[in-house]
Amino acid sequence: MRFFSSIYVLLLAYIVTAVVFWEMSLQKLSGRIYAQQLITLQSSIDSTQHPAEYAKELSERKEDLDRRTKQYIAEGSTFIIVILIGAVVVYSSFKRRIVLSKQQNNFMLSVTHELKTPIAAIKLNLQTIEKHQLNEEKKEQLLGRSIKEANRLNDLCNNILFASQLDGGVYKHSREQFDFSAMTEDAVSEYSARYPQRFEDDINNGCMVVGDKVMLQMAVNNLLENAVKYTPAGSPIFVSVQKKGNDMVLQVKDEGAGIPDSEKKRIFDKFYRVGSEETRKAKGTGLGLYLVSKVVNQNKGQILIKDNDPTGAIFEIRLPIDKG
Repeated sequence: MRFFSSIYVLLLAYIVTAVVFWEMSLQKLSGRIYAQQLITLQSSIDSTQHPAEYAKELSERKEDLDRRTKQYIAEGSTFIIVILIGAVVVYSSFKRRIVLSKQQNNFMLSVTHELKTPIAAIKLNLQTIEKHQLNEEKKEQLLGRSIKEANRLNDLCNNILFASQLDGGVYKHSREQFDFSAMTEDAVSEYSARYPQRFEDDINNGCMVVGDKVMLQMAVNNLLENAVKYTPAGSPIFVSVQKKGNDMVLQVKDEGAGIPDSEKKRIFDKFYRVGSEETRKAKGTGLGLYLVSKVVNQNKGQILIKDNDPTGAIFEIRLPIDKG
């Protein structure tokens, strides 16, 4: 990237220098034309015998010189401005492609890891059940782990599928009235079963909203999954649903490392994750929060990130309450 930037700047400097040189050459040529016109004028009109006519012709020659000078400056400046604008657009586009390429590379690495991990765990659990004579309690434990990994795999596939459909504009949004409180309570119950003793909740009953239930369900699941990834095992995750004015407010509070202010504006970008995929400890694809933001905005809502006290982050979703 640095090599490309250096070559790009040198090439741009060369083009601008060539334009400036071209403009200076035209100015010199214009000066020569003016000098030749003065010689011709002096030979054709006697300034002492016809001073008025000579002054008029001289004035016209000067006006021509000034007009050409202004024309060359305007054309040269416009050309340089167009070149600079084009250069900025091309460089910005190339830089975005490089960043996106790196993010997609990280995404492929993370997806490969995210797919292989649950598949390997499910395979190992089933092979253990097949090859060993286990008691019912041990079988149930291994089957429970397999189901947990299968759910992770299903969530990952759903995220990839929905992201592709949303970006491609092929997903057909639906709008229906439903109980957001009940939906969130079911999601917390499911995640509590998958991650015991991790969740606490305070969910007000009867928060009715109108929106795409499937997509909002996925958004809630992604927030819960995100909190699990970035919260230490012994720390609780608090989920609340409250009515505030004309809004339904969902908050998911964790006690993880939190999100620096410099990252808060980019955390919802597609594929964006802090650090490199090779060194990052937390699993993920960079699609979860991107989908959450996309879904909430398309359902006429708002998503905010706040700092949790003393540590961690608070993700807050606001949706208008349906008053029937």
